[in-house]
Amino acid sequence: MPLCGNDLLNFALCTLIFEFNWDESMGLFGKTSRRRSQVRRNIPIDRFRKISRLANRDSLISLLICAFFIAVCVPIVSFELNGQALHRSLVPTTVLVMLVSIAALFYVHDYQKRLIRNHARTSLLAGLFLLLLTATRLIAILFHHTSGGTASAVTGAIILSLAYDRRFTIGMCVFFCVLATFSAGSPGPEQIAGMNLFLTMCAGAVSCSFSLKEIRTRMKLLKVSATAAIVVFVTALSLNLLTEGAKTSDVFSNAGYHAGAAFLVGLLIESLLPLIEKTFRIATSMTLLDYSDANQPLLRKLAMEAPGTFSHSLLIGSVAEAAAEAISRNGLLCRVGSYYHDIGKINKPGYFVENEMGSASRHKDLSPAMSQLVIVGHVKDGIEMAKEYGLPNVLRQFIETHHGTTLVEHFYHQAKKQTAKNPRMKNVGPPSESEFRYPGPKPRTKEAAIVMLADTVEGAVRSLSEITPTKIEIVVHNMAMKRLQDGQFDECDISLRELSQVEASISKTLAAHYHGRIAYPREPDAPIVEQPRTEGPDREKS
Repeated sequence: MPLCGNDLLNFALCTLIFEFNWDESMGLFGKTSRRRSQVRRNIPIDRFRKISRLANRDSLISLLICAFFIAVCVPIVSFELNGQALHRSLVPTTVLVMLVSIAALFYVHDYQKRLIRNHARTSLLAGLFLLLLTATRLIAILFHHTSGGTASAVTGAIILSLAYDRRFTIGMCVFFCVLATFSAGSPGPEQIAGMNLFLTMCAGAVSCSFSLKEIRTRMKLLKVSATAAIVVFVTALSLNLLTEGAKTSDVFSNAGYHAGAAFLVGLLIESLLPLIEKTFRIATSMTLLDYSDANQPLLRKLAMEAPGTFSHSLLIGSVAEAAAEAISRNGLLCRVGSYYHDIGKINKPGYFVENEMGSASRHKDLSPAMSQLVIVGHVKDGIEMAKEYGLPNVLRQFIETHHGTTLVEHFYHQAKKQTAKNPRMKNVGPPSESEFRYPGPKPRTKEAAIVMLADTVEGAVRSLSEITPTKIEIVVHNMAMKRLQDGQFDECDISLRELSQVEASISKTLAAHYHGRIAYPREPDAPIVEQPRTEGPDREKS
């Protein structure tokens, strides 16, 4: 029977479908497993997920900030008094600024991802670069000198070193030096420009990044700027001597101008340091030392109204500082943060056991639920007091996170016992743990996690009837594992190795604090018995 046209078409379609399924299952050159086929089908889905992660709200806002930076930076870098020169350099300058800005944005995304979510910080960083580029351009136009580029690079390096880590500071300074090199231009043939200027600025910025770790004294910035000035002078002098046809007098004078600009930056930043700290919401070591003074209003109030809490905070400070330094973290920040972590207890000091001073507990007349509200409330009270007294954000984090989302175990178990004893509450069931937990948040930095652990351990060790170094080590390890299993360290990047080092440091410090003494011949609390006076020989004769 002959085949009609429809039958031939159906046969061809069936053949194509069979061949497609055969190629998909067997492959062109061999058999392909089902798992590999599934992986191939999932590749476009994974790519779409990655694109959707990047195309979120925070990334779009960061792109808008980057676009605004490019739009403002191009006129600054390409500004010329001559209009024809401006038109000739506008297009290539725009391309170069776009490439540098996009590269800087990717660098921020890889090494400071929190800036993508913190739009205020991103805007501040972009505004800082624009301000420094404007100053560089104005100095080049008004004074016909490129030393403004070196001064702006050193300024940016010092400010970024205060706010961020060293790797991020050096990376962003390199991007800034590229833009500042174009912004400074070449006012004259005798000036340092081009690659020489770029290397000179990078030398000053890198020397500041490596020499500025913390500011504990007022002389620190002067030492950093002096170091940068020496490095800049040597670099500029060496690069100019390599230039053919350069006059010796011009070489030394230009190197001196750039070195002097780098040194004057230290004086300027030292006078503007409080403003920089408030703008970037940071606290230098010098500021932390000021807040560690016992004459600070909050600490004085804590010592007067809650002396037991004040003594506890001082001990926590020494314990946390030693533990932080054991893992190369900021020990000063831990110590000062420990001083303020319990300031919320000032409002109701009598409800906390360290301030009872032998009197009856006030929680006897309260239900476990009400006692839990009082205990948990000291965190919220502390945050309000910190805002009222203007504590820096780096210190407020210790108030918020020193309990995390832990369980108020004492009153939770009391509530369970009352529920079990009360026949009316049997149908209701035991209380929920979520009702007896602190609101959080959990520690987000290693310093906050150290203070949490030190606070927990100190209270647990103090409750022991007999304190020995062995018992202290057991308590410290048990409490650390308890907090770890409870998920309190999930949001900070502390490792198990670092946690073990923190445990060893806390155990050592607490063992030194609760050290033993040689027993006295008599008990120190025994009543003193007055000895009868002996009559002298002269009195007996009389």
